[in-house]
Parts: sequence; C-alpha cells; structure tokens
Amino acid sequence: MALKTASEYIESLRQLKPVVYILGERVENFVDHPMLRPHINSVAATYELALDPEYGELATTISPLTGDRINRFSHLLTSTDDLMKKAKINRILGQRTGTCFMRCTGLDMNNALSITAYDVDQKYGAD
Repeated sequence: MALKTASEYIESLRQLKPVVYILGERVENFVDHPMLRPHINSVAATYELALDPEYGELATTISPLTGDRINRFSHLLTSTDDLMKKAKINRILGQRTGTCFMRCTGLDMNNALSITAYDVDQKYGAD
C-alpha cells in the first residue's frame, strides 16, 4: 500500500459524513471550516513529510506486520531507535507547523493499547 499524500488525506476527510457542530451551529463542510482547517493542515503536514525526500526516511518506517513502508505515526514503537526518530520527527513538525499536529496522542494510545492487549493475552493465554 502506497503512502497517502496530504491531498489524499484531506480528500478522505471530504468522503466522511460526520455531523459536526461548532459553537452550537451545524457545519456542513467541516474540512474547509476556518476553525478546523488549521488542524487539518497540521495533520496533513505529517503526510507531506513522509513523502519529502529530505525527511522520508525519518518520517516513515517499514511495518513489521506487512513489510510495507508506512508513516511513522502508524507504527507501533518497537525500539529505542523508534522513540528517538519519533522525537526528531515531532521536533521537525513542530518547527514547520508551529502547532500541534494531532497524531502523537493517537500514536501513544496505539502503543499503550498494544502493551495492554499483550498483557491481557499473556494473562489469559490468548494469542
């Protein structure tokens, strides 16, 4: 599976049909709403960096599950090298966007969930 571009990410949001309210008013086009678009752009930067020749190796990794090159923000951390690269890419994205780029929490949650699921599997003998 190829890495998604920033424009593909934004287009994927346009395909969603969530019910969104901002300040009590229903928003039909949340993707282009001025209160949400800066956040969408900051997430899009994580896709741009993965395809940037200068940062691609840092912003991506090879999935141990599929063998495909994936965005670092979709990767479960498996080593201290992964942690160091995550910190470096976070710093670069922070400098580029000047804001939160929204994917750290999801990455951290996925890692915590994988550890918890492993512990539960070990406790109950599941695979």
